[in-house]
Amino acid sequence: MKRLLYIIICVWMSIGAQASTGQVSAQPQDSVTVCQLLEEARLLPISANYPLFFARKFLDVPYVAHTLEVNNDERLVVNTRQLDCTTLVETVTALTLCAYRHLYTWRDYLNALVAMRYRDGRIDTYTSRIHYFTEWITANTEAGIIMEIQAPNPPFSAVQQVSVNYMSQHPESYKALRNHPEYVGKIREMERRVTGGRFRYIPKGVVGDAALLKKAVRDGDIIAITCNKKGLDITHLGFAVWKDGALHLLNASQLHKKVVEEPMTLYQYLQQHPSHTGIRIIRINK
Repeated sequence: MKRLLYIIICVWMSIGAQASTGQVSAQPQDSVTVCQLLEEARLLPISANYPLFFARKFLDVPYVAHTLEVNNDERLVVNTRQLDCTTLVETVTALTLCAYRHLYTWRDYLNALVAMRYRDGRIDTYTSRIHYFTEWITANTEAGIIMEIQAPNPPFSAVQQVSVNYMSQHPESYKALRNHPEYVGKIREMERRVTGGRFRYIPKGVVGDAALLKKAVRDGDIIAITCNKKGLDITHLGFAVWKDGALHLLNASQLHKKVVEEPMTLYQYLQQHPSHTGIRIIRINK
């Protein structure tokens, strides 16, 4: 009864929080889900693996692409009912940050999501949102939200030199850029800022070496899959799961059409995709 009362209060407070922001696009079920999960996390032991706890709560949630592109004006979209690989990572990261910081309200969750999804934590136009995951890593590292693991070597024996321009070269693929061609110039400027960064990663041929990987990758780490696709830096995201001595990927899967823990190992998964070159590892700060 006490837990139910807490969730009711949390949801009731969320109505005021959402009305006060004016820039939130969400369904009532989203605030209920967030409040329920944060209340469950509040009761976990301090030793709990919060990223994996939250990620597994979304298993079997349908995979749906472009869930952030539903409004004509830029708003903070919260959708816990449909996820793609990026929104799964952001949803779980925001929940984890709240749990680490002992913050358990809907407003706390919204604040965490805005802080990581938008440049300098401010919602303006579509161009204020962080679009390339390399910039997401850099911005959230500077904000103290996450850290990128780039040692030891091995397994971090390769270097990715980032070169991005896919969005400005293919504006027809993005609803906001089709509707607002004036945004393309700002997107191009952002791509120039991101381009040139150098980051160590684990090449996919090494990902099968569990002894090496265990020195660097923990359960619940964010896995960012690097690629050789022209104009892109990262092609897919998920969370690290160790099973029977092998690394697997918990992800919002376009293939399975839902959030799953991949039955194949991450090494096997990478070998099936010629464009995948390896993995970068990101850890959420406590």
